[in-house]
Amino acid sequence: MESLIHDLTMGITGLTWKMVVMWGIGFILMYLAVVKDYEPLLLMPMGFGAILCNIPFSSAIGPDGPLTTLLNAGIANELFPVLIFVAVGAMCDFTPLLQMPFMMIFGGAAQFGIFATIVLAAVLGFPLNQAAAVGIIGAADGPTTIFVANKFAKELLGPLSVAAYSYMSLVPIIQPPVIRLLTTKKERMIRMPYNAAEGVSKKALIIFPIMVTIVAGIIAPISVALIGFLMFGNLLRVCAGVEKLSDTAQTTLANLVTLLLGITIGGTMVADGFLNVKTLAVMGLGLVAFIFDTAGGVLLAKFINLFRKEKINPMIGAAGISAFPMSGRVVAKMALQEDKGNYIIMQAIGANASGQIGSIIAGGVVLAVVGSMLGM
Repeated sequence: MESLIHDLTMGITGLTWKMVVMWGIGFILMYLAVVKDYEPLLLMPMGFGAILCNIPFSSAIGPDGPLTTLLNAGIANELFPVLIFVAVGAMCDFTPLLQMPFMMIFGGAAQFGIFATIVLAAVLGFPLNQAAAVGIIGAADGPTTIFVANKFAKELLGPLSVAAYSYMSLVPIIQPPVIRLLTTKKERMIRMPYNAAEGVSKKALIIFPIMVTIVAGIIAPISVALIGFLMFGNLLRVCAGVEKLSDTAQTTLANLVTLLLGITIGGTMVADGFLNVKTLAVMGLGLVAFIFDTAGGVLLAKFINLFRKEKINPMIGAAGISAFPMSGRVVAKMALQEDKGNYIIMQAIGANASGQIGSIIAGGVVLAVVGSMLGM
């Protein structure tokens, strides 16, 4: 009888205030997803996963738990992040970037936040491996964040993933104040001509992902899994005869892996490991990384304008982060708010697409350099 009573009440007796707080965090993530429409496909399963793993003695986690099984099968070996990149690549249109290759420079400049945040995190006392994992939030790229975190700081996978995807979804809130702080109204009204007639040949669209894979792989071989799968997805998009594969990557694969990735990450948000000062520091540094990324791109554009007769709208620099296509849309919307006839959407998307490539290469450099320093 006592055993039966124990079995029926252990859920109640095992409940802690930290678990209840994590339920609240799970509800907040689901609220942001469903009500506010912030990254709903990911935050919804992530929020529910956080609830599942914080029920006392939950069978969803542990040696035989399905969430732990998914963690080992899909994240511990980096499978889910690279599969997501196939889907992302199939969704990306690099035509604006190839029409305006100069925009590539902003895809590099907007990664400044990664390296600045690594230094700041190290100064604040984070070990180098954790500092590198925290800094990569500045890539504004969820799969890259997960990939690097899994290499350097598995214990921070939950807060790092939540920070990366939460801030990605908050790009429309985070970026505009930073852009306005660093630019004048006159600068935000700068118009940039775009000649839609200057098309890109099919051959160029096919060669581009192949060459990017080879060049990026030579620069940072450890990034091949990420950049290679991203470019493979894009190759499916531009090649004739594989339209069904492209459609599958953009829909079925993207939705399935996002669902599994979200609920699996949520399953790592166990109260004892999540509710601590370090998690708060990770969230704060993640925000700093996003701000630095935005500022780095804007300031580079302003610097280039010192030497150019035909000025660049400095907001374009902010679109160089990897949050595609949210950042490009935010910048284009801001331009229209300042001047209803100022259409810079193509330039913004070009810079935003370059950020996809830049973030992966930056992540590869971090993996290579920090991994070498740590003897990994």
